[in-house]
Amino acid sequence: MSARWSSARNWLDMARRPRIVAAVGAALLLAGLIAMSHFGAKAEVTQPPGAAPKANAPPPGSDPSVQLTDAQVKGIKISAAEEHAFPQERTAVGSIDFNENLAVQVFSPYQGKIIKAYVEVGDQVKTGQTLFTIESPDLIQADSNLIAAAGLLDLTTHALERARQLYEVQGIAEKDLQQAISDQQTAEGALQAARDAVRVFGKSEAEIDAVVVKRRIDPVLVVPSPITGLVTGRVAQPGLFVQPGNAPAPYTVADVVTVWMLANVSESNIKYVSAGQQVSVSTMAYPGQVYDGKITVVGASVDPNLHTLLIRSEVQNPRRELKPGMLANFVIRIGDPVIATAVPPESVVREGDGTMTLWVTTDQRTFTQRKVKLGLQRDGYDQITEGLKRGELVVTDGAVFLDNMLIPSSDG
Repeated sequence: MSARWSSARNWLDMARRPRIVAAVGAALLLAGLIAMSHFGAKAEVTQPPGAAPKANAPPPGSDPSVQLTDAQVKGIKISAAEEHAFPQERTAVGSIDFNENLAVQVFSPYQGKIIKAYVEVGDQVKTGQTLFTIESPDLIQADSNLIAAAGLLDLTTHALERARQLYEVQGIAEKDLQQAISDQQTAEGALQAARDAVRVFGKSEAEIDAVVVKRRIDPVLVVPSPITGLVTGRVAQPGLFVQPGNAPAPYTVADVVTVWMLANVSESNIKYVSAGQQVSVSTMAYPGQVYDGKITVVGASVDPNLHTLLIRSEVQNPRRELKPGMLANFVIRIGDPVIATAVPPESVVREGDGTMTLWVTTDQRTFTQRKVKLGLQRDGYDQITEGLKRGELVVTDGAVFLDNMLIPSSDG
């Protein structure tokens, strides 16, 4: 009988076990739900007072935004986007050079030995001012011919007077008188030609008369400056033998009131360049000083290695500050200024993917990140070609701070 009872009790235990397991499982599940509900409610209030606000998770397809506290709003600057004029320009780098149309190499017109050089490099000279003098064998010969012609004229003049006196008393035939007249006229022509030959050497009428009267040769040939300008080169030294056109020239004189700027324009900008365009030139030597000029020559071919085109501009240099060899920035105006919405560069943040963004707000509390496209840059402003309208409130100082708020923290 005890065996039957034991067997019956085992059967009852086996029948009750699933119910116990189910009851225990249900109890554990209920406890878990209660715990999750409890901890979830607590997570909504665990953010400590005064902590930095978290970025709002944007709906799909919308721009990210953040909310700032009163204290944080005071740490940034906000202003309305305004319109600004952006000149349409192209830039290039070039160098200053002499205006070769106004630069002259001064050679002696005749060979000879330099006696004295009168001016130095950097001196200002005027047209006709003496640069150097030479002792010229050609001038000596011209003076000699002048003296001989003057003597011959005196001789023929006296002979003509005697012939006329003799003819009056029938002392000579008429043909002899006519011959005397012809000789005197020939001598006058020879003297005039001799005077002209000496005048070519730069001698004045007074100096020529002095040679004729004193019968003394003046071998000093004066070489004057042909233009008003700046002495830019000198090799002239006393005792140096010079010849016409034999380089180097004793002196070089250039008018530097205007100079050339030679610049290489990139191939992509060739279409914007043409002769007659106005240009502005600035140099490192004189920051903030702008010189006006215009394009005078556009090159006929492109450099196959650099893919640039050489252009030449004539630049005004009234104070003679621009020196040949200076590096200069070259700005070409290609159109009228563009009026467009603009913001300071501090408003724009370059993102990791290369896009440009800025932060806008309507209530100065919630700030939204917006992608924009930039255009020209001028006078401390960036042109916004897309993504912003005039009058919208933009963060002008603190944009990077707002951008960093979008970066997830390490603690999640």
